[in-house]
Amino acid sequence: MGGGLAGLLAAHALVAHADRVTLVERDRFPDGPFSRPGVPQDRHTHVMLESGQRALDSLLPGMTGELLEHGSPRVGMPRDIVQWQTGTWYRRTRATAHVLTGSRPLNDWLVRRRVLAGGRITTVEGAEVVGLLGDVTRVRGVRLRDRGQDAARAGTRELAADLVVDASGRSSRAPAWLTALGAEAPDEEYLETGLAYATRFFHGRPGDEDLPYRGIYIVPNPDQRRGGILMPLEEGRWSVILSGLRGSEPPTDEAGFMEFAAGLPHPVLHDWLSKAEPASPIHGFRKTANLRRRYDRPGRRPAGFLATGEALCSFNPVYGQGMSVAAMSAVVLRDALADPRRVPTTRRVQKALFDAARQAWDISAGADKNMPGATGNALRPRVVDRPADWYLARLQRRATGNPVIGEAFRAALSLTAPLGSLFAPRVARAVLFGPDPDAPTEPPTRPEAE
Repeated sequence: MGGGLAGLLAAHALVAHADRVTLVERDRFPDGPFSRPGVPQDRHTHVMLESGQRALDSLLPGMTGELLEHGSPRVGMPRDIVQWQTGTWYRRTRATAHVLTGSRPLNDWLVRRRVLAGGRITTVEGAEVVGLLGDVTRVRGVRLRDRGQDAARAGTRELAADLVVDASGRSSRAPAWLTALGAEAPDEEYLETGLAYATRFFHGRPGDEDLPYRGIYIVPNPDQRRGGILMPLEEGRWSVILSGLRGSEPPTDEAGFMEFAAGLPHPVLHDWLSKAEPASPIHGFRKTANLRRRYDRPGRRPAGFLATGEALCSFNPVYGQGMSVAAMSAVVLRDALADPRRVPTTRRVQKALFDAARQAWDISAGADKNMPGATGNALRPRVVDRPADWYLARLQRRATGNPVIGEAFRAALSLTAPLGSLFAPRVARAVLFGPDPDAPTEPPTRPEAE
């Protein structure tokens, strides 16, 4: 259920283990890298972290090379970025992490083209799932209704299946459908800061290739409620996203957008915007809560049903984790089904999918719980968290000027190293006992010599 990245890659992972795989999508797929209604966030800035790039290439060998061939920019951190965080600027030292910053429609189109090319996956487009078939012991398929018909009069049809995978996103209705079968809905963990963002795309300009940077990143924190990001897109275009917590939401009108940018801690992004030519309207987005459905916990739930992607765990999009976790989850699904040592029961595979998203959740929800005005049942503070919060706050302050700390921090945020690596002896010594690093107080216009 769902033809976004999570659904496409899950379907691909299932092909080797099923006689037939059917992908059900509410929209009709565009023939090219174009936006579609079912992915409202595709008009905003997206990045593919290194963890996601590795997962894509594991599933679809050469996929990241194909993205690069179609113009997805590769941006090195911190060398290519002018980044402000915790009151100072990052030193632009050697890049230790790279992100791909092509648009979401480009990522979706190229992955969709590869996944569907073999003809082993059947697509049902323009239809929505309206319920599950089966009973409390096993899900046996889904009930479909063609879109565009009057809900009260439209007929439904059944699609039988031995396994149903919910990749329908954060608005998934599967918990209610499971309840209708007599099963238990999963517990839900929820945390939100009221963050909203507004995005606009811009045309490239002559001389862009000579800019001394490839992006700008102003990171909000509990004391600085506004943020902004400039990133390159394919075809020489640029994307600018402005974000603000509850009470500081960015406007979506021209004057308000510029005024909001002028209120950032430094005018570097506003100065860029003042010379830029818009290539799109300004699009707002406010569905930024962290939401995790605990299908991994014991409960009266049927076999034959799995949740993945944002139907399982959705994050504040400002951390740029969604596409990467979708790819990592598909790798986990593939490996769990192919593991000769264990029978891939529904509960065992669901637990593996939950674990695939755990670190991204810990980063996103862990950062958001310290933001002013954060609400939700996942906000519950624990005494044991206080020392770790103090240590991580110190680590973030020192990461801007200390390359050792910065490299470890980026690896954890890229989901290529566990969070525990932030407490490794070499990093801990620099965090706890090292001298205060010499971080720039103004945007560094050039990268440091290597």
